This record gives sequence, C-alpha cells and structure tokens, in this order.
Amino acid sequence: QVQFVESGGGSVQVGGALRLSCAPSGRTSGHHPMGWFRQPPGKEREFVAAINSNGFNTYYSRTVKGRFTISRDNAKNTMSLHMSNLKPEDTAVYYCVADPDRISYDPADWGYWGQGTQVTVSS
Repeated sequence: QVQFVESGGGSVQVGGALRLSCAPSGRTSGHHPMGWFRQPPGKEREFVAAINSNGFNTYYSRTVKGRFTISRDNAKNTMSLHMSNLKPEDTAVYYCVADPDRISYDPADWGYWGQGTQVTVSS
C-alpha cells in the first residue's frame, strides 16, 4: 500500500506563508486525485484542498480559498500546498491524501494518508 510523507510544516507569524510538500513513500502507478486535510487541536479533520489527476481542476474549502494554492508535479509524483496570509485558525496538523473514488470533503473517501505535519500560526 502506497503512503505519503509530508514536509514543510513549522511555525509562522500571522500573515506569513508556508509551503507544504507531499511525496510517495512507496511505489506508485499512474496518477490519481490528491488533496490536503487538516485537524486543528481538539477538532475533527476537515477538508482543505484537492486537485485532480492531471492538475487542471482544483478545489478549496471556503476558509482557505484565495489564500492557499494546491499544485502537483506529475513527473516527480509530488504535490504542494502554498499557504499565504496565514491566520491563527490555520493552526493544525496537515495531512496529504490521495486516491478517492471522487473528489470529496469526507476523509473516509480517501484511501491513502501521510503521517501529517504540524503548522502553527502565532503572533
């Protein structure tokens, strides 16, 4: 089973920016939809963004649209999340996900998950 490894998390001040990256830890075959979920402290996991297999279509939650940008490099089979104008409510563990039957807000619909990377936004 393919798993993914996230990197790029850390601490940033309000209004700052971070770039998260996701890479496979096992052998992959072809390209699939990918995305990001996050889990704020004490809350359930929530959808952040997704991108289809060829990278032409992207999807964002209302709270991050206009501030976050999802992208992928199919030659390297990697995916990135560029986050700007970060707010305290963006503090969460961010997870790379892949291969749903459909692009979905429901975490149960995504088959592959990374280990998560912590993002902390403070003044």
